[in-house]
Amino acid sequence: MDETTTVTKTPAPPNEEQEHPFLFLRGISRQFHQGDSTLDVLRGAELAVWAGQSVALVGPSGAGKSTLLHIAGLLEHPDSGEVYIDTVATSHLSDSQRTRIRRNDIGFVYQFHHLLPEFSALENVMLPQMIRGLSQREASARAGELLTYLGLKDRLTHRPAELSGGEQQRVAIARAVANAPRMLLADEPTGNLDVHTSEHVFETLTQLVRASGLAAIIATHNLDIAAQMDRRVTIRNGLVVELA
Repeated sequence: MDETTTVTKTPAPPNEEQEHPFLFLRGISRQFHQGDSTLDVLRGAELAVWAGQSVALVGPSGAGKSTLLHIAGLLEHPDSGEVYIDTVATSHLSDSQRTRIRRNDIGFVYQFHHLLPEFSALENVMLPQMIRGLSQREASARAGELLTYLGLKDRLTHRPAELSGGEQQRVAIARAVANAPRMLLADEPTGNLDVHTSEHVFETLTQLVRASGLAAIIATHNLDIAAQMDRRVTIRNGLVVELA
């Protein structure tokens, strides 16, 4: 692949009707202190992502990918800069307001699925919907539809221990989008799967992203997977850099 890079400038939206990006990170800086030393992970990083656009975040471990995702998902505060979600500045929101945005507008998928072992696949996907206020019947119907769409129609009643690694991760994907979020953040979602299973899970994930019009950032080490997404970015010297 051509690894020519330029520091990210806000790119054109996927279509003319989308004036504003759903996510805009402006001037994001984040430091970590280790004893007497200070590690500058992000130094004025900027990134814009529109609805319906998939962005691959590539780079080695320790580059700051997870930190960027945590800040974008309002799980962590930057030391400076602003996170805009659908044009709303979030730095001065209360904890309850930030929690509401995470619950309603953002879905998370991690390398390890973190499914609840005592519940079935269907129940794992139902739970976040019921927490949001849906009835058991509504949550069950939507969970069943999502899992069927992801190829798990015959595995609804199976607990995580009875599912393969790829099946478990597809359940985790269904759980992440169960509340119809507007943005999906995935941190190495296929990192602990074999190559064949990784490709299958990623294909399922990207189909879901495109079908639902999500803004998506997916951190991955797999450059072949990254090449299939709309854009590729990395983090260098604390800045988000667009890959050609």
